[in-house]
Amino acid sequence: MSYKIEISEQIMTYTIDRPEIRNAINSDVMAGFEELIQKAEESEIRYVVITATGTKAFCSGGDLSVFHELKTEAEAYPMLKRMSEVLYRIKTLPVPVIALLNGSAVGGGCEIATACDYRLVTAHAKCGFIQGTLAITSGWGGGTYLFETLPHDKALLMLTEARVYTSDELEANGWATKVVHKEEDIHNFFASMNKIRPEVHRAYKSIAKRKWQENDLKGRVDAEVRKCAELWAEDAHHEAVESFLNKSQNT
Repeated sequence: MSYKIEISEQIMTYTIDRPEIRNAINSDVMAGFEELIQKAEESEIRYVVITATGTKAFCSGGDLSVFHELKTEAEAYPMLKRMSEVLYRIKTLPVPVIALLNGSAVGGGCEIATACDYRLVTAHAKCGFIQGTLAITSGWGGGTYLFETLPHDKALLMLTEARVYTSDELEANGWATKVVHKEEDIHNFFASMNKIRPEVHRAYKSIAKRKWQENDLKGRVDAEVRKCAELWAEDAHHEAVESFLNKSQNT
């Protein structure tokens, strides 16, 4: 199995467990996220934490060795749509969702983290929306969520630079809620959260959800997915992925 779901002290933790491939997303991991959502909606929990195995990577995005087989818009769209539905449901869970970035996050990995309410980023991690280097946009809703998270200019720059940012840069531009230098930093974050009753956290999350419903967040995510599917089918994307895979095999 490519993931783990655990509950401890009313915290539900989802762990991507594919460290040998930098915790890339495949259909099994997607199914795990869907299981997480169902359990989180049905359980009396305080928070959801999304993290991954190891210290190198939180998530390297979609597993290109699998998804590169998708060539046309019609083939790519169902995968993009499925994962976008997952992230929208994660974003709108009734409890706070914390991304604990144990390592680097790129591409879709950044989209997952951006869909969360908080991002705790280990000091050595580097993160970035690198989709532009593959001649596509973000395709799981992450671009839309980034514009909800950061001021317009910082969000647009992060998307269009298509590079990885250091943890210090991520803290400076506001994407990282906190940079984690030691385990104690994580404990202190949760200790601060736990001073407030769960009902209060849920109430404030419901305020955010109402805002997202009023400004048609879901519709904007769906438009992002559709545009990515269009770009996915173009030769420029397939050539960029081939170049990336060849480079990876030769290093």
